[in-house]
Amino acid sequence: MAGRIEGYAIIGDCETAALIGRDGSVDWLCWPRFDSDACFTALLGGPEHGRWRIAPRDGHAATRRRYRPDSLVLETEFELPDGSRALVTDCMPMRDGISQIIRQVTGLAGRVAFRSDITLRFGYGANVPWVTQLPDGGGIRAVVGPDMAVLRTPVPLHGEEFSTVGDFEVAAGECVPFVLSYAPSHGPVPGHTDVAAAIEETDDTWRGWASRCHPAGRWSAAVRRSAITLKALTYAPTGGIVAAATTSLPEAIGGPRNWDYRICWLRDATLTLLALLNAGYREEAVAWRDWLLRAIMGSPSQVQVMYGVAGERNLRETEVEWLPGYEGSRPVRVGNAAYRQNQHDVFGQVLDALHQGRRRGIPFSSDAWALQCALLEQVERVWQEPDYGIWEVRSGPEHFVHSKVMCWAAVDRAVRDVEAFGLKGPLSHWRALRQRIHEDVCRNGYDPELGSFVRSYGSRAVDASLLLLPAIGFLPPEDPRIRGTVAAIERRLPCDGMVRRYDVNEAPDGLVGGEGAFIPCSFWLVEALAMDGRRDEAVRMFEHLLTLRNDVGLLAEEYDPDAKRQLGNFPQAFSHVALMNAAYLLEGSAPPPTGEPAGPDPEAGRPD
Repeated sequence: MAGRIEGYAIIGDCETAALIGRDGSVDWLCWPRFDSDACFTALLGGPEHGRWRIAPRDGHAATRRRYRPDSLVLETEFELPDGSRALVTDCMPMRDGISQIIRQVTGLAGRVAFRSDITLRFGYGANVPWVTQLPDGGGIRAVVGPDMAVLRTPVPLHGEEFSTVGDFEVAAGECVPFVLSYAPSHGPVPGHTDVAAAIEETDDTWRGWASRCHPAGRWSAAVRRSAITLKALTYAPTGGIVAAATTSLPEAIGGPRNWDYRICWLRDATLTLLALLNAGYREEAVAWRDWLLRAIMGSPSQVQVMYGVAGERNLRETEVEWLPGYEGSRPVRVGNAAYRQNQHDVFGQVLDALHQGRRRGIPFSSDAWALQCALLEQVERVWQEPDYGIWEVRSGPEHFVHSKVMCWAAVDRAVRDVEAFGLKGPLSHWRALRQRIHEDVCRNGYDPELGSFVRSYGSRAVDASLLLLPAIGFLPPEDPRIRGTVAAIERRLPCDGMVRRYDVNEAPDGLVGGEGAFIPCSFWLVEALAMDGRRDEAVRMFEHLLTLRNDVGLLAEEYDPDAKRQLGNFPQAFSHVALMNAAYLLEGSAPPPTGEPAGPDPEAGRPD
């Protein structure tokens, strides 16, 4: 059985990633990309679905682990009752043609007996490879269809119940290396690797990258760890950033909200760009912006809410029926059917991200502006229609307030781009459209009796996405309608110092079962409090949220305060982005996300 979600740590090579439990087991890995079929799938099933465990044969070993400082090199220390100790060091070097997991066992005190137990199962645990010994006897080669994995180690290996095992001992000062490499099965067998050099080079690469991170006061270490995690979720060849490394980790144990997050969401565009720029990672921000532009190029009427890591559009959702799911949470899904939904908020996210890039000095081509103008035409066509909203409900479209506000933001950013950068566009028309959307939202999306904006037109439910209204600049933080909305969310969606996305009883999404507190929304509340001058409350909440991170500083999407455990796909880019942006806002080194808020536009009818 897989461990708790927060029991895992991530290693990666910026093209894929592996999750390793406290017990020394690699329970999740997709090769060769984040969204490829998994070859270690025990996370969603059992050992028979693929894993690689290196651990002491004595099952009573105590475990401590850590990342090397400002690095993605993981160290897990095992200590036996007699005081014998050994260290397992895990990493994935940046690719130079092939992808590798490197694991080295180092003796620290006494003598420790270990076992390496590897079960490769490609195709999400379904496909048993053909395994043979390497000619030099220094490992194995496993092949199934197009996939090949090669394990090299000096430890003698043998087959045992469709797994490959090797027993060995390590004394103080001794090192035993393992290198698992992936390559296409039609290619040559990967050669030998200098393990010690590869570990040090990987450590140096990550520490060098992390050293560029802008400080965030007393939260600098937390921000650096989040930045490293965001980088680990980046697909380096294209600049795309996946929402998480996993699929189908549940939002409630045993429930059906189990989605594939190994996909790039347009919705993450602005907040991710700001997090990278706030942290000083301009090159990564430009790569993300470029991925965004390439992904959406085409007909504006065909813009999707999410794409594959290289901009793929067909994300057809299927169910992996042979997997029992994480702690019985089914179905296990591959792909995400929400890619076919109309979610109008993405237009605002895209145009805001491009505006923020210009505002922060990222150069753009004339083609990018032409594409933005075409997207504005689509916004004008659809903003009055219902959509499926930020939470991608499967119960049917509604007139979601957040979606309407993001349509307003799309037009607002185009107006600001014309005004600030001298770009060409129908300024008076856009100003009038901006004002019309603003008035429509204030008239239909605000409930005077509740003193709050609501989830959707005609609803009396609130929604944590409304916390973004002041950050978007729709109204200033001190506006009574914004303060009333924040108060309503604090009153109606609290969850042990955090907030839920929405009340599933008031706002059904077409699925049964509940979910935990939503970690990104909780950071949004921190920002809303800080922007309204409630800094002390914001700091207390922020520091409480930091305690939810696991022992190596990672966050999933949600948290169950009753069971004291993380929920949802892991690690979650959106959670770490939200942490970074909140820290920089509280520390005072980053401006409010969108500049001055906009109210009624006195120049809406002014000619160009």
